[in-house]
Amino acid sequence: MSAIVDFPVKPAARAYVDAFGRGDRGGEAPDWLARQRRRSLARFAELGWPSRRSEAWRYLDLHALEETPMLPPGGAQAGVGAAARAQLTELGLAEAHHRIVLVDGRFAPQLSVVDGLPAGIWFGSIATAITERPELVRPALEASGLQTPSFDADRPFAVLNTAFFTDGFILDLGPGIALDRPVEVVHLAADAAAGSSLHTRSLVAMGADSRASLLETFAGRGRYWRNDVVELRLAAGADLTRVVLVEEAAEAVHLGEALATLGPASQLAGFTLLLGGRTVRHEVTLRIEGERTCSALHGAFLLSGRQEANIVTSVDHAAPGGETREVFNGVAAGRAHGAFQGRITVRPGAQKVDAHQLSRNLVLGPRAAIDTKPELEIFADDVKCSHGAAVGDLDESVLFYLRSRGIPPEEARRILIEAFVREAVELVAVPSLRERLLVRLARRLALLEE
Repeated sequence: MSAIVDFPVKPAARAYVDAFGRGDRGGEAPDWLARQRRRSLARFAELGWPSRRSEAWRYLDLHALEETPMLPPGGAQAGVGAAARAQLTELGLAEAHHRIVLVDGRFAPQLSVVDGLPAGIWFGSIATAITERPELVRPALEASGLQTPSFDADRPFAVLNTAFFTDGFILDLGPGIALDRPVEVVHLAADAAAGSSLHTRSLVAMGADSRASLLETFAGRGRYWRNDVVELRLAAGADLTRVVLVEEAAEAVHLGEALATLGPASQLAGFTLLLGGRTVRHEVTLRIEGERTCSALHGAFLLSGRQEANIVTSVDHAAPGGETREVFNGVAAGRAHGAFQGRITVRPGAQKVDAHQLSRNLVLGPRAAIDTKPELEIFADDVKCSHGAAVGDLDESVLFYLRSRGIPPEEARRILIEAFVREAVELVAVPSLRERLLVRLARRLALLEE
């Protein structure tokens, strides 16, 4: 490794630097990608592991992951086994119109449905696109934050992802293209070696006046670390709905990050439902570069046992006339710990921005905890911006009312919790995606306080 490593390395990054030369990361890489991977690795070695002293990471404990590295598995992927097929069945997915399945971080064509798409759409594996569509992939990877200190100061895992990603997906819509049915991407951890990490990198590129909806599901079995990064690029007038469902294994670590850029008059509706995983962090960074945009970032989490989850959002209004809405509902039971951190920034000159942020939370029991930290940074004087947060228990008077009508106490609690989370889920405008979330929500609620 001495010929590869010629840069300083922080102790916590050493195991990953040593593992860089081993294994297969999506096949033979072109020179530009090999250089980018190496630059990213050097940046991660410089940044090291995030500390809870950092404001961006104060609510998440990654000490166990730091002390016991979870390295990418070496060698090529084996064939898709029965475990992956069983998980697809267990998830209860409807028959797919267009679906990509990634098993242990790699495209599984035998489980995917990518044929029959209209002209003007490219939907496939990023490992394939690196060869077939380098003009699309290369700019996204080369602009992954290495030249922008404000981007990667608290995002070491994004650059680690660039160094190690094996595969992912690309959805590229040409101008004026509209998809009437949702596109699905399923990320499964099925056959990976115990204690390994899965790094996936994806891109959604929306041409002018295009429209699509996307459902991403994350699920798995065993103990693993998933590190997922997706970039969303919306041109003028584009409209994207992205729904994320996280149902990782009980001992899994899930770090997911979305980086979105909005052009003039574009619309982005994002929703995240966090149901499974030992440690989960979902982060969305949104930069609004065009006028008259509309963005909605909504979501919910349900935690129990010793689960911990963070939702982190950053919305940067760099152009006038934009609208942003954020609503996140959280529920924690047992010894679980949830957190919401949201920041909306309005830059100088970004007048007429209308932005509102709301975090509402239920803490069920004395050992559970939820932290919430909404923030506004406003540098313009003609705006409408607000934020709010609330943390509390179930309303005892409402519980008493339900019990007085003959409803057992456990059923009364479940009804109120479901209504609380469902209020957020109802914000999903696509009926088929909303119903999918409600089915998985009902399943999780049955286990919440066991």
